[in-house]
Amino acid sequence: MPKGGESPVCASAGILFPQDVSGMERRGTSPSNPSVAAWGDPAVIARCGVAAPGPTETECLEVDGVGWIPTPLSDGTRFTTFGTEPALEVLVPKDYAPEGLLLPAFSEAAKTLPPNGLQCR
Repeated sequence: MPKGGESPVCASAGILFPQDVSGMERRGTSPSNPSVAAWGDPAVIARCGVAAPGPTETECLEVDGVGWIPTPLSDGTRFTTFGTEPALEVLVPKDYAPEGLLLPAFSEAAKTLPPNGLQCR
């Protein structure tokens, strides 16, 4: 679990995680924690409390008013909210390409996180 996942703000964000993502039902995680959730197989995983990215030259995607920094992984993409502290991370397997199309499902939860002054440009 991310270090900041125990914060009350992450518990509140976790309550707003969707029941389904692109038709995939929410499933349990081990250990169970309100700031971590998963959907589908292979799992899309959302985790609140990860370290917030600092200023970056990486292209920032804005989806529903939420900034996201994409990081390519060997098996998909990691999206981390940009401009929130703590940050929300969404891991999307390449099976769901284009991975960014799943981000709107997490907008409501991401918008509850406190802003840190950084914004997509």
